[in-house]
Amino acid sequence: MTVATKSDVAQWVERIRSGDVRALARAISSIENSDAQSLELLKAIFPHSGSARVLGLTGSPGAGKSTLVDQLAREYRKQQKTVGIIAVDPTSPYTGGAILGDRIRMQAHHADNGIYIRSMATRGFLGGLARTTADVATLLDASGKNLVMIETVGVGQDEIDIVRLADVTVVILVPGMGDDVQTIKAGIMEIADIFVINKSDREGAERVEREIRAMQTLAPRKDKWTPPIIKTVATEGHGVAELAHTIATYESYLKKEGLELKKKISNWRERLIEMLREALLQRVLHDKLTPEAVNHYAQEIAEHKRDPYSLVEQIAGRT
Repeated sequence: MTVATKSDVAQWVERIRSGDVRALARAISSIENSDAQSLELLKAIFPHSGSARVLGLTGSPGAGKSTLVDQLAREYRKQQKTVGIIAVDPTSPYTGGAILGDRIRMQAHHADNGIYIRSMATRGFLGGLARTTADVATLLDASGKNLVMIETVGVGQDEIDIVRLADVTVVILVPGMGDDVQTIKAGIMEIADIFVINKSDREGAERVEREIRAMQTLAPRKDKWTPPIIKTVATEGHGVAELAHTIATYESYLKKEGLELKKKISNWRERLIEMLREALLQRVLHDKLTPEAVNHYAQEIAEHKRDPYSLVEQIAGRT
């Protein structure tokens, strides 16, 4: 593949910023596939990002995340805000692509130029996000979207990577699926800026709310914010306007308390470490380890001919 020149990249960036959907789609594909020009594109597009509010919506499978994202997008469009949606799906073991593809529920938005929807496969990346989710969010931000909503894959208790990326994290629970017992024990409960009890017309919604409030009294947050609990029935649109209002209230709280920049700094600290880890790993794999070498080392370790600790130390250049 021919590497794009700086002029090509600059034109590409301008097309993305002007709202060219095809240029945006090509850019996202380039980044997902780690094409030769993707890094230069990200470098060029980053200065134009930073204006969008990034919302993360996470929760267990079956909580109704897709339906809630769909309804929330409708609510923001009523407010004349443009929306980018990243729906992170499980990876097909056969094709490596997203199993669910572009969400069927969201296809009603296909004629609305103010909404852009992209499904992404995790491709084996743990933590509820795809490896390039943050970069795609940056692209949508730079393309002029007022809000970027990220719906995570729904892996349950370990799904906490979204907190490193989102300005506002919404944790969605649902009565009758064990969320009131299981999830409260998990780290996912600690990342919520707002709780949503979806399908709240079901029996058990009040119990979920009580247990969340009991948990909050035991573990107050350092920023003094108590995450509100919003009840929704996403299939009918109930509670969605209240959720949008609560998100705005939290944004105002961050600004009022001077926490907005601090939160961004904290998020970038975590992301920088992750980016460095990825870059250094790729460098080691490229410079020192061929697939054949990895197989050879693995066999030696399996046969106890050498220990893995000394090997890693050697490869990392510490000896």
